[in-house]
Amino acid sequence: MRSLQNEIEQRGARIFELVDKHPESLFSKAGFYQRMMALSMRDERFKVQIFRFVDVLPSLRNSGEIVQHLEEYFAGMRDGFAPLIQTGVRVARIVPWISALILRRNVSGMARQFIAGKNCEDVMKTLRKRRAQKIGFTVDLLGEAVLSEKETDEYAARCLDLLECLARETRGWTDPLGKNSELFPVVNLSVKISALYSQMNPADPTDAIAHLAPKLRPILRRARELGAFINFDMESYAHKNITLELFKTTFGEGEFKDWPHAGIVIQAYLRDAEADLRDLIEWGRARGTRFAVRLVKGAYWDYETIKSKQNGWDCPVYFQKPASDINFEALSRVLLENESIVTAAFGSHNIRSIAHAQAVADELGIDRSRFEFQLLYGMAGPIKRALVDMGYRVREYCPVGELLPGMSYLVRRLLENTSNEGFLRAKFSENVAAEELLRDPNELLRRDGEKQESGSAAPATIEHRHQENDPSLQASPSDIYENSPLVNFVYKESQEKMRSALREVRNRFGEKYPLVIGGEKIWTEKLTPSISPAAPKEIVGYVPEAGIPEAERAVNAARAAFGKWSRTPFEERARLLDRAAAIMDRRRYELSAVEVFEVGKPWAEADGDIREAMDFCRFYAERMRLIGRPRLTQHVPGEESYQHYWPRGVALVIAPWNFPIAILCGMVSAALVTGNTVIMKPSEQSIICGAMLMQIFEEAGVPPGVLNFLSGHGSVIGAHLVDHKDVDLIAFTGSREVGLRIWESAGKTLPGQRELKRVICEMGGKNPVIIDSDADLDEAIVDSIYSAFGYQGQKCSALSRLILLEENYDRVMERLLSAAASLRIGNPEVPGIMVGPVIDEAAYRRILDYIEIGKNEATLAYQATEIPPEGYFIPPTIFTDVKPSMRIAREEIFGPVLSVLKVRDLDEAFAVANGTDYALTAGFFSRSPANIDRAKAEIEAGNVYINRSCTGAVVGRHPFGGFKMSGGGTKAGGADYLLQFLLPRVVTENVTRHGFAPEETAEYRDEFLWPKPEPRKVGI
Repeated sequence: MRSLQNEIEQRGARIFELVDKHPESLFSKAGFYQRMMALSMRDERFKVQIFRFVDVLPSLRNSGEIVQHLEEYFAGMRDGFAPLIQTGVRVARIVPWISALILRRNVSGMARQFIAGKNCEDVMKTLRKRRAQKIGFTVDLLGEAVLSEKETDEYAARCLDLLECLARETRGWTDPLGKNSELFPVVNLSVKISALYSQMNPADPTDAIAHLAPKLRPILRRARELGAFINFDMESYAHKNITLELFKTTFGEGEFKDWPHAGIVIQAYLRDAEADLRDLIEWGRARGTRFAVRLVKGAYWDYETIKSKQNGWDCPVYFQKPASDINFEALSRVLLENESIVTAAFGSHNIRSIAHAQAVADELGIDRSRFEFQLLYGMAGPIKRALVDMGYRVREYCPVGELLPGMSYLVRRLLENTSNEGFLRAKFSENVAAEELLRDPNELLRRDGEKQESGSAAPATIEHRHQENDPSLQASPSDIYENSPLVNFVYKESQEKMRSALREVRNRFGEKYPLVIGGEKIWTEKLTPSISPAAPKEIVGYVPEAGIPEAERAVNAARAAFGKWSRTPFEERARLLDRAAAIMDRRRYELSAVEVFEVGKPWAEADGDIREAMDFCRFYAERMRLIGRPRLTQHVPGEESYQHYWPRGVALVIAPWNFPIAILCGMVSAALVTGNTVIMKPSEQSIICGAMLMQIFEEAGVPPGVLNFLSGHGSVIGAHLVDHKDVDLIAFTGSREVGLRIWESAGKTLPGQRELKRVICEMGGKNPVIIDSDADLDEAIVDSIYSAFGYQGQKCSALSRLILLEENYDRVMERLLSAAASLRIGNPEVPGIMVGPVIDEAAYRRILDYIEIGKNEATLAYQATEIPPEGYFIPPTIFTDVKPSMRIAREEIFGPVLSVLKVRDLDEAFAVANGTDYALTAGFFSRSPANIDRAKAEIEAGNVYINRSCTGAVVGRHPFGGFKMSGGGTKAGGADYLLQFLLPRVVTENVTRHGFAPEETAEYRDEFLWPKPEPRKVGI
């Protein structure tokens, strides 16, 4: 009895033999595409630039733009194949319309390599040819990037139209094999679930299914009537669980419970794919009706790895291709072992994977007519012919749609075809031997592991991780720091933890939290209630209201504690921050739940705030370790001169409510780790969050008097402390009005004042986003909507002025208004809500007043109509015909109100963007390298974001802060932020004695502390 490997090799050899009878290049269409891809596989820089050019081309409107972009993408390249392109550019300048026409025709031809047709009538030409070749089809509608419910309705209608057309045009067609044809209807439609609901949120599968099912049922009913097959495509990992749950829910219903012609995709590159597949099979057996599974490797590897790295998540996909191949083979066996309930479709171009499925099927005695192989349109033609010749059922995955919405699909195929690890490239372009291509992937994985251990090249991800954690002299501090991960609400466990925390926090509504001064819990006669903005009748908790006596007591306590704390070794102070971060991590869901109730933060926004607080603690602890030791200024014989830092004194921290733990913690932790003592005053609207932070630092071991917690009216205790002679430093984040008063007051020197007061002042913004004429609107509109309306626009970084060029104004506005109309508005206690309440009644009244001003100044283009009747909910509002001089374009509104300004060109766009008193954040969406470079150079903002949202700064990655009337130019979460809390000091010693001096001087030395601290014992 031969081994499975021998069987695989025999079948694989037979496939290769048949493939070689009909030799074909990697790309079934010759010409421009084949040459371009060949160049791409030999020159990585060329590949990146040509793919970017291909991506932008369909959005370019005229010949001049096409030639300009071509020149921009390749202008800086001096080697490889760039000179060929540049020669073409020179010719194109002479006759741009001819060159542009040729380019468009060639790229359209390249798209036709992978896109089977524009519409049903177009794709039928292909399907008839495939029928003659005994190849079936599954049709996929391109354009899954929906921004609004209007677009989802259009997608659903297109699905129904396509079903009708396919059924009509294929009437009378029969299955190519004939045998077991009842399992394989001729008409087969693949559906992108995300295209049926624009507000899908991984944290709220219940809402997603409630919206998806009604749109899906008419498609399923018609498919059943027509005798068609419906397959649920699988997309990014964020949508996986919802797609699986929707499939089980829908086909577990009475109406479709006995319908066998439904299938779903399982992606073998996912680490949890086997668990999902076994769960599906168990569900299928309980259901009692056959269903189908299309097994694929997965097409979103680059996206998943990038996304998980950005968010600090465990990557859901295998890093190495052999690991995915191993999993594919394991899942193939699971499918075939359960053939009695599930029909398998093996989606792969890898002959090893195909031969493995054939061998296992034969081993299990499964007739080859009871499963099928699926391959992509435009790829691996010889493999399809070989499988047909061997008597297997073959189905081609045929995308249908226009070029512009199909670009994401096209780029995925280009990446796949040029991947260093791609099977098709190895076989059809590099002519790798069949024996190598048929090797057991377990053997390949072991071999790769041995190479890594012996020092050979590791996978790019592993290399990158090594570089990121290598504290070399070349690396900047932010490169060394690794951010805390966000909670991934894709997982049911995370969702349940959040729901549990919400229940627990709600159960302790009305609790009382003390002030803390000098380590003592303080109560006063008056308690301040903290009201939930989503339900103003609900009181989250109470905190005593401090007055002038408590403020004086706090200053005295901080001043008394300063002497010892300022002489505490910086390592001990850094460890305090590390312990605080660990406590926050342990209480993460609880703290997020408090923010949901107290300040109306949606789940993900609340979690992001806690993540940022933890990052501030850890990042500033690491920064203090880098700057805490005295450092030699110069190597000079006979002299030692060291610069180091002393704390400034008593710090007053005044924080806002919109990032109630992150910003408060950021300023407090920076002040503490640098040796200052702190009076912490949170906003009056977020006093419970302030009390929580005080609890955390107490548990972490902050000494009495080093951190003091006060709550009270800013006009009373805030003003008193700002003017106090014993307050040496003021760290403020909040409104321009209050910030300027603090700045002015701090400039006055009072009798008995020891220091010139230092003010760290971060204020508001009137942040612009410019959308260029060639921008990717799928990205630009999603990010603009989130930047403007996420957390109700209550971020100093929020988008408030959207600047559009005349050229693309209508296109952008049509999709923008539809997207805004699709937003979920409601109580943020419900997962997936994007727009919740504004913070309090005063803000509610003020924002409504600005909306009335906008109605008088400009044109009300959109305003939501369905908002909760209770709570401080403001409808998302968009104004058009806005001029730069209008109040709604100049003044900070701090709510869900967006002004849209139309400009002639980029010159005017930049002038308008820079034409306010503020300079905090700004965004620019473009695919023109030259325009992007110009934006980087000219936009006046402390944080300029290109092709992404203008909110969501990450500690260490995006040091945050602005200038002009947005602040004093400091950067929270930046490498130099701690210097604002310190005084530089230089100590110089002549070390020459009678002409003799030490030959070497250490670059760093121990801290200047007296008395010297006891040496730290090991293990303590």
